[in-house]
Amino acid sequence: MIHTRPISFHEGERKIQRLLHVPSQDNPTSPGLTLDATRLLHLSSLIAIGTIDSEGRPWTTLLGGEPGFARSLGQSIIGIKTLVDRKHDPVIDVLVGGQQDGEVQEVGNGGRIVSALVIHLATRDRIKLWGKMVAGALGHHGPEAEEEEDGAAEVQLVFAIQQSLRNCPKYLNKKNIIPARPEPVLLSDSPILCDRALELLAKADMFFISSHHELNMGTNHRGGPPGFVRVEKNDRSGTVLVYPELSGNRLYQTLGNLYTNPRAGMIFPDFDTGDALYVTGTTEIAIGKDAAAVLPRSNVVVKIHVVAARFVQRSLAFHGELGERSPYNPPVRFLPTERAQALPDVQAKNSKVAYANLLARDLLTPTIARFKFGVTDPEAAGRWKPGQYVALAFEDELSLGYSHMRDDDPKSLNDDYVRTFTVSSSPGGPRGSPSPCGKLPDDEFEVTIRNVGAVTDFMFRQNIRAGLEVPLKGFGGTFTIEQGPMEIVPFVAGGIGITPLLAHLPLLDLNRIRLFWTVNVRDIGLVLDVFSRCPSLAPSTRVFVSRLDELSPAESQETIEKLERSGAHVNTRRMLASDVEGHQELSSTWYLCAGAPLRKSLLMWLSGRKVLYEDFNY
Repeated sequence: MIHTRPISFHEGERKIQRLLHVPSQDNPTSPGLTLDATRLLHLSSLIAIGTIDSEGRPWTTLLGGEPGFARSLGQSIIGIKTLVDRKHDPVIDVLVGGQQDGEVQEVGNGGRIVSALVIHLATRDRIKLWGKMVAGALGHHGPEAEEEEDGAAEVQLVFAIQQSLRNCPKYLNKKNIIPARPEPVLLSDSPILCDRALELLAKADMFFISSHHELNMGTNHRGGPPGFVRVEKNDRSGTVLVYPELSGNRLYQTLGNLYTNPRAGMIFPDFDTGDALYVTGTTEIAIGKDAAAVLPRSNVVVKIHVVAARFVQRSLAFHGELGERSPYNPPVRFLPTERAQALPDVQAKNSKVAYANLLARDLLTPTIARFKFGVTDPEAAGRWKPGQYVALAFEDELSLGYSHMRDDDPKSLNDDYVRTFTVSSSPGGPRGSPSPCGKLPDDEFEVTIRNVGAVTDFMFRQNIRAGLEVPLKGFGGTFTIEQGPMEIVPFVAGGIGITPLLAHLPLLDLNRIRLFWTVNVRDIGLVLDVFSRCPSLAPSTRVFVSRLDELSPAESQETIEKLERSGAHVNTRRMLASDVEGHQELSSTWYLCAGAPLRKSLLMWLSGRKVLYEDFNY
């Protein structure tokens, strides 16, 4: 019998909602199988299923087939019929394991609790289901000897659905599902993940997770960019996976379950190969600063301490062709141990708050400008070193607050509006007129940036006279240029990648700098500005100018003449391997700041040399 009274949130869901300051709301979960869920069942070619084993551990699987392999049988009963991995799928083992072929296991309405997620990746539709298993059977699908050898079987499952809930399409990466026959091979059943499992995690852009609270269970999807699940630890002391909880519908059903019962079962499907990583473990939830300490720039983080795992080759009954990735996916958030640029936070160290006031802006090109800021409390902000970045918070200026969906600006939903900019000035300068090469007083700094997104666009549009004051989170980074006595320092810069060097210029003997600077013709204004502020750098610089064909012949000639008058060595082409390979003897250590494609090439060209580089992809 289906109860039609409103469904309330349980204690765990209410607790998480309070911790995250969610206004009071009704639970939109519907009793029974809705018409919407019935429709999606007939269209979908994937359904994730969760259940609990005899040890109380949740597991999750992902079944696939032709559209309609799962369908409504009426009266909130659904039937599923498809090929499965009969040998190593933990959910199939729990539901119908140990049965003879063709034997029907009838458990009635009081049977084992199950949860499911009906999902149609081609249209980004998904609906959560919860209920109980009524019956199940394994049977042959093809020659019996072949099935015994390859481990595939046909499963039939019947569930009585007690609750259903439509979920939003955010973070669903589109896939075209193609049915395939499972040919399962167990490669590892160790909780210490094997190399193949780690490779899968590195490219996985979604997983499915099951959790439960008392007799209520849920299965849901988590998606993001490839590699959004990070491996914090994977050794004899244990395996820990970490993922960020992104902005969603704020029901927090999965987190609520994990709050009262910190156990989860997950499947990471490989849509290319049909491989699967099955994981069950205990969980921790981190919120606010605790979350950011685990995974910088995250407000909510879940850790999974792996208790048991199986990596099964070709376990799944489908492959998937990648379509469009979700426009809501934020960038991958890395662990502090993976990247050194975990954001500083002045307030985490003391109760003082430092602010940066915008003092001046100089437009160097249509897309590059230099911004000067004053620091309200230098003691609270801390002293910075050349080569470091500053972290500024623009949330108060740009955030529109919570929205469930925002199709006009999807990435803004998970944007904390904290940005890091390499400081392009050096501290310790005199107050008043600027010293050569950009040395400023200790309570001022400059950043030289390109207009590439929402925050930089906001900065470029600011009226300086109106005043702008933003929280200064702190300074960080470890990129340092060291120049020993009589030592040559070679530095390769790609466009705006000159900024770390600019902050070091007052500390270096520029006669012993060898700068290789490749720029687009549109960025010539930046080059000329640097040489005008620090003329002694130009003779030590080789400038490579590309895209000169975008100018008229007269404009092109004028541009080259301006650069040559500065004293720089000018090449009217892109940088080539021979440009640096022929100068490797300059030093055993080279410095580099460039975008990923150029950096990759330079690391090959400078093979055999120590290359220290600043990564401005963060």
